[in-house]
This record gives sequence, structure tokens and C-alpha cells, in this order.
Amino acid sequence: MHIARIGLGVAAATSVAALAVTALGTAAPAAVPHTLAVPAVAGHTLVHGVSSPLTSEQCQAKWHINCYTPLQYRKAYDLNALYRKGVTGKGRTIVIVDSYGSPTVQHDLDVYSHQFGLPSTKVKVVKWGHVPAFDPNNSDMTGWAGETTLDVEMAHAVAPDAKIVVVETAVSETEGTTGLPEMMDAEKYLIDHGVGDVISQSFGATENTFPGFDSGNFSSIKNLRYAFQEANRKKVTVLAASGDGGATDLKLDGKTYYKKRVNSWPSSDPLVTSIGGTQLHLNDAGARVKPDSVYNDYGSGGGGQSHVFTRPSFQNGVKSKVGTRRGTPDISMAAAVNGGAWVYSSYDPTAVGWDVSGGTSEATPLFSGIVALADQAAGHRVGNIQQALYGLYAHNAKANGIVDVNDGTDNSYQGVTGYKAVNGYDMATGVGTVDALKFVPALARASSRG
Repeated sequence: MHIARIGLGVAAATSVAALAVTALGTAAPAAVPHTLAVPAVAGHTLVHGVSSPLTSEQCQAKWHINCYTPLQYRKAYDLNALYRKGVTGKGRTIVIVDSYGSPTVQHDLDVYSHQFGLPSTKVKVVKWGHVPAFDPNNSDMTGWAGETTLDVEMAHAVAPDAKIVVVETAVSETEGTTGLPEMMDAEKYLIDHGVGDVISQSFGATENTFPGFDSGNFSSIKNLRYAFQEANRKKVTVLAASGDGGATDLKLDGKTYYKKRVNSWPSSDPLVTSIGGTQLHLNDAGARVKPDSVYNDYGSGGGGQSHVFTRPSFQNGVKSKVGTRRGTPDISMAAAVNGGAWVYSSYDPTAVGWDVSGGTSEATPLFSGIVALADQAAGHRVGNIQQALYGLYAHNAKANGIVDVNDGTDNSYQGVTGYKAVNGYDMATGVGTVDALKFVPALARASSRG
């Protein structure tokens, strides 16, 4: 089984030819990575000489993509009014789980924060197992360091006063028998010890690649659910990226895609909120110039029916869309590379600087920040948000800050037909995306009633 680190990067100083973005929904140039193969890293490449972020207009002129700062995201998601009310994530903790981590994560967050005039925060690092010394020549380690950096900076961008705990596991998540159990053990330990209000997971493995799947034996997945079951009991919110393979995903080799619709775990788990991807269309001030689309450029937002889990009760209201199966995603945030986020890192001393990153591993930590804000607004953990989320969607969705994504774009990918963004819930973006000024207090209220 191949457990992919989900996320995509565009080298910010590569040649224009290598970065030429093809029409939305077509295959990206070979020089730009999709969801990466074994080892489980994903295309986060830094290049010398990018000393500071460029404006979207400059990015369009130079590389034919939009690139966004956290200040643009704050405007797009209507976060600034919440901050003025003191809702900043203060007193809440976001847990981020990655193999190996990054030795420069605190420094890089400080540089990132300073660049955009944000307060920084102390990142607490928890090492799970004997985490080997970081080797910048090890592509597996640098890939996970890139993921760690992206996760931390995106969570901080949304919830600037939340505490961040990075859990470094000692084994790369490239096969289930030696990777996922370590991550689940680490998560359960922190949950049992009261550390963390929301857990952000930017990794996944195609359900079909788990041992026993082909014979209908799903025990290898169901035996890994213990951390999520404990989180559910302790009212810790668990999030997972829906993936970057659209309605398909990677085979066991980590390189080729299934030619049929598949799904991935942990995103498909009913105890997890699955975070899909959108493409934002913003001006330099962060205002939308047109409504959000489905993320589908250098990857595509994962979504579809689980082949392991049947439809959970919280999706009964959307059974016409998901059928008898668990459907993903549940909700979506920014993920397109054309409209990606500026990220700063220095873990590789030969490639220090700024990069544009995307993928649902961007969307997931962004939404972890939203949950931290709701935790603060509620005065307690909002916990498993599924019942509340679909309740808010079913009753006055717009007033509750749920913004429909319905422009007809889709998450077809690698020749596998996906799902269109239509009115209401769909398996391209879930219930849609958020207007945080309305959504955060609505989620806080709904969780109080739960």
C-alpha cells in the first residue's frame, strides 16, 4: 500500500516553459509533479533566488498562475471581522502529523509571519519514536519537511493565536504495515493526554491498496480506526485531505492511477471530516473576481464514494448524491496550484526561499484553523463536526456561512470521469466552502446543541 503525502508545489523560479499552466482540467506539463510517487512526497520544490513573494499580477505575467498570500485568504474567507472580535484561535491547539518534520519549522514560520505582518507562535514538536536526524539530501525527508512547513504556515494563517503541535513520526508513510500504525499511535497518545483540539492529516492511501480489499476483507483499514474512535469520545475534531487524484487515486506502486473511481483513507472514514479542494479567483486585495471553482489543474480535488464504508447517518440528507456509500469530501478550501499559497522554508540549505504550493494538503490545515476559531468561539471543543456541518447545510446554509460551489467545473482526472460542482452537495466539493464570519459562530452554536 502506498500512503501518499498529499500536496503539490510549483517551483517559484523555474523557467516559464516548465511552469506554463495548461487549460483547466487538462494534464499538467511533465516538468510539474502531480501527487508524487514513492517515496510519499509531493512536488514541493524550492529554487534559489525567490527572495520575497510576488503579487498575483506578477505571478500571472511570469508563470501564468495566480499566487496568494495569507492576507488575500483572510479577505476571501471573511476572517478579518472575526479577528477584530478577538476570535483568533487563542487558547486552542492544532495538531499536525507528519513523518520526520522539519528542523527549521519555527524559523520558517517566524519568517513567514514577519513577511505578512502576522504574529508568530511557538511550534511545539513531539517526536514519536526514534526520529532520525534530518538529512537535506534525503528526498523523502525533504518532501515531508515541505509538507510540515505548508501545514504549519496554512494553519497559522487562519488561526494566528492557536497553539501548534507538530508530531514527527519516525517512519515514512509509504506502506501501511510500517507507516499508518505509527501515525495512529501518535494521535491516540496525544488524544489520551489531552493534547490538541483538532488534528490535521495531509496523507492518504487508496482504499483498494489495503491488504484484503480485493477479497472484501476491510479489517486492515478498520483495525486502524482506534485513534479516530478515541478522538470521537474525547471530542477532538479529525480532518483529512481528500486527495489530489480527483475521482481516482494512486495504485500500490505510487506512480500509476486506477482507471476507475476509487477513494482513499483516512478521508473516507466517517469519523473524519474530509477536506476537498477549490480554486480561488482573487484580485490582489483578496476579493473574488468570480466564484470558486473545483480544484483541477496540477492535480484535482479527491472525491467520490467509499468502497469500505456505507453511508453514515449524517449524510442521509444527501443520499441522492452519495447513494448507499460514504461520500467525500465534506467541505472544501483553497487547493489549486493556479491560485496556490506562498510558503517559506529553509530546511534545504541549497534551496532557501519562497514557493507556491497547493493540493488538499493546503486545504486541510486551512480548515483546521477554521475549527480552532470555532473551538474558541464555542468555549469548548466542537468535536466531531459531521452532524453539525450537514445540519447547517440542510437549514439556511447561506446564513450559516456555507458557500455553495456550483459553477459546473469537475474533478475528472487521469481519464477517470469525476463529479461536477452543482447546486447543493456534490462529490467534487462537498457542501461547498465557507464564509468564516458566519460559519465559525454557526458551527460553535451547533456544537453546543449537539
